[in-house]
Amino acid sequence: MQVIEAKEPGGPDVLRLQERPEPTPARGEVVVDVAAAGVNFYDTYVRSGVYSADFPLVLGNEGAGEVIAVGDDVTHIAVGDRVAWAGSGGGSYAKFLEIAAAKVVPVPDNVDLRTAAAVPLQGMTAHMLVEGAFNVQPGHDVLLTAGAGGVGLLLTQLAVARGARVITTVSTEEKERMSRAAGAADVIRYDAFTDMTTELSQAVRDLTEGRGVDVAYDGVGKDTFDASLASVRMRGMLVLFGGASGQVPPFDLQRLNSAGSLFVTRPTLFHYIAETDELRYRARAVFAAVAEGSLDVHIGARFPLAEAARAHRALEGRETTGKVLLLP
Repeated sequence: MQVIEAKEPGGPDVLRLQERPEPTPARGEVVVDVAAAGVNFYDTYVRSGVYSADFPLVLGNEGAGEVIAVGDDVTHIAVGDRVAWAGSGGGSYAKFLEIAAAKVVPVPDNVDLRTAAAVPLQGMTAHMLVEGAFNVQPGHDVLLTAGAGGVGLLLTQLAVARGARVITTVSTEEKERMSRAAGAADVIRYDAFTDMTTELSQAVRDLTEGRGVDVAYDGVGKDTFDASLASVRMRGMLVLFGGASGQVPPFDLQRLNSAGSLFVTRPTLFHYIAETDELRYRARAVFAAVAEGSLDVHIGARFPLAEAARAHRALEGRETTGKVLLLP
């Protein structure tokens, strides 16, 4: 079968199409014919060495497909079942995936598999952000950087559904349009800013009558962290969930005191789906919203499996909106 393998950490060019033997399921595992694999910033962090991993490896922690084989002691999944996953431990950039049965979740009949592949990691991340890392309530003011990104579009919809007012940041007219369509009440264009921290935080304060937001969700990282922190109200929270522009360097915790007794957290989805019951709860909630049409999933780009390196370049270059998929 064909897979995308990285022999060592590095840039997108380390991703190469390779042949590997087709897997067979061990006890407690299933083998899935992958319909599509999700491409995420998490994958770029693993590929580049930001997150430690053992090389060589096959990237990809998310996808959807049809079960073609089951191992011993698997009783709740059968051949032919349609499933999706996030947190496979790698291996999703492939034609077939061997994965623990406990890590897959069912896909509703009225959700096609390519759409399903775009949901688990970013959808459950958005769910974890509004219910877990911070619990969004009616009347909350929310700031979200990268409002037209994959997580951003989903998070906006979920936060608005909970009664929050969402303020997003974007860099282009097209992204502003998409963010507003997802439900953002206000969209801040930062492409003309010369001082991100001062201008973004002032814009947010102007929109909140000087108070600041209850929570700032920052998936950009290094370029926007200071601005996000400066936009949070007294005793509010900054949730850093990504580093699209680079990782945030260490900072003095005393800043949280002087800025108004703020809270900062750096969550990862996998700590919020580590238990099977919580995984299934979040997956059911997100897929139910997709199935009933209350959560729109925007797939911004599709690449053949062999063009994984190009997909990574597009994602890291902020050339994409919504979800990026690889198609085996």
